[in-house]
Amino acid sequence: MLTNNRWKLLPACPDSLLRGVAALPSLLVQLLYNRGLTDPRLFEAFLAGDNRLSCDPFSLPDMHQAVSRIFRALLGGEKILVFGDFDADGMTATVVLVEGLQALGGDVTVYLPHRSEEGHGLNLSALEGFKQAGISLVVTVDCGITSAPEVERALQLGVDVVITDHHTVPANMPRACAVINPKRSDSCYGYPHLAGVGVAFKLLEALYSGAGRAVEPADALCLVSLGTIADMSPLTGENRFFVKRGLESLVATKRLGIAALLKSAGLVSEEVSSRSVAWELAPRLNAASRIEHARIGYNLLRTRSVEEAEHLACLLEEVNRERRTLLDVHWNRAREKVLENQLGQPILLVCDPSFPAGICGLVASRLTDEFRRPAIVLQTGEESTRGSCRSIPEFDIIAALDQCSDLFTQFGGHPAAAGFSMPTGYLDQLKRRLLSQAEHELSGVELSRIIKIDAEVEPTAFLGDAFKMTQQLAPFGQGNPLPVFLAKDVEVLESRLVGNGGHHLKMKLRTGKTLWQAIGFDLGGQSVVTGRRVDVVYNPQLNRWNGKESMELNIIDFRLSLS
Repeated sequence: MLTNNRWKLLPACPDSLLRGVAALPSLLVQLLYNRGLTDPRLFEAFLAGDNRLSCDPFSLPDMHQAVSRIFRALLGGEKILVFGDFDADGMTATVVLVEGLQALGGDVTVYLPHRSEEGHGLNLSALEGFKQAGISLVVTVDCGITSAPEVERALQLGVDVVITDHHTVPANMPRACAVINPKRSDSCYGYPHLAGVGVAFKLLEALYSGAGRAVEPADALCLVSLGTIADMSPLTGENRFFVKRGLESLVATKRLGIAALLKSAGLVSEEVSSRSVAWELAPRLNAASRIEHARIGYNLLRTRSVEEAEHLACLLEEVNRERRTLLDVHWNRAREKVLENQLGQPILLVCDPSFPAGICGLVASRLTDEFRRPAIVLQTGEESTRGSCRSIPEFDIIAALDQCSDLFTQFGGHPAAAGFSMPTGYLDQLKRRLLSQAEHELSGVELSRIIKIDAEVEPTAFLGDAFKMTQQLAPFGQGNPLPVFLAKDVEVLESRLVGNGGHHLKMKLRTGKTLWQAIGFDLGGQSVVTGRRVDVVYNPQLNRWNGKESMELNIIDFRLSLS
């Protein structure tokens, strides 16, 4: 059974562009063009990934007001509270800003909300406590843009609020003394896709500039890169600078907690990449709030004790194992519900009171990946329901939720991922309205997976300098994916299932006179007859084993060749 994925070979770059950068290999120019770089003057800065990609922090909206208010608090000895978020982006952003403000002499405390008990963003009960504790200034990181009622209450209490956030800006923006968000419609900032930790870092840059000091980039960018990758922000523009520099710092980090986390994940320095951060480090940090509390991850990132670092890293390892077990259980439950009564629907809504709030987003992500539909997974209670959403490029989920905003007590997020809370009594109404929207917007849209192919290239090309050349585009991630290539008329010499349950497909292929070891992850459901010829979509990859390197092919998809 072959997949029904659609292959899309991207258009060839114009000859005029190739002539304009004749010194660069044509394949590299094609890859840059595929990533949206059409001006050859931008090529050098992109490949270098240096501070030429960085933007002036004072071009962010309300930055001057934020700096002025925070300096007034610093000089006046006011108590400042940094209100963070519970995911890896929020944790790293909180650490960056807390440590930066303390280095400027600030009297700073921190608050991280509980994922399941409080949810995302400012909450009224916490604000009441801040006032009683003598807090006069709250600075949010990675949250606050949807907290207009809470900010109004803070003003009534005599507490000022500075918001730093990167989520979609609602029509009713909070009346804070400063709202720093690169996605504001009135923003003239040069790059709109910063993660929450990126926005916090730019605030710190502006504060240090005002104090006549410079941020220590290596230590801070280590955290910025971790949070940016974990949040799946595009690795383009300024984020590329953050992550490229930050990964270098991550390898040689002096942070005991990150070193312990790397050791716990079984990573050695040469294996630290954007992929290993996304697949190994970020899930462990995020597991803290999914199962326990974000404080575990926050304390790990800040600790100066080897013993505490090792203890917290071990604790995260335990909660991450529990997270994986819970995910498998509830993913199977959600999948059964979809197969029972939602196949063919344009949007999936799965409800169950047993779904843990910390797992709903992961379950929704798996549903979206398998069924190629927007998916909403809801933890239902007698009075209140909480939902996590994941979506596809063809359906802006935050815009859809905005059309239902009258039903929510709170909502926010991005076009591809969002969340909300609401009275359970409105649930049927929400289902009807979202289903109607999805039917309208996705009518006639083919929802099979699209695999974008950078170029048709024979694998033998990567036995020379081509592979090293493509690695100049690293770090890879959202917005800058690993290059994908097409090879036609490839002979299958061997094929067998591997992995637990035979989920993966191991093959030996031949192109011309060259033999290739190849692996197709999650392609165990496909069948291919030895001796047949296939067209394959692939990434070349280096396999390191016992000190030796060999080139292999990572098979993304394949079809029987028509030639």
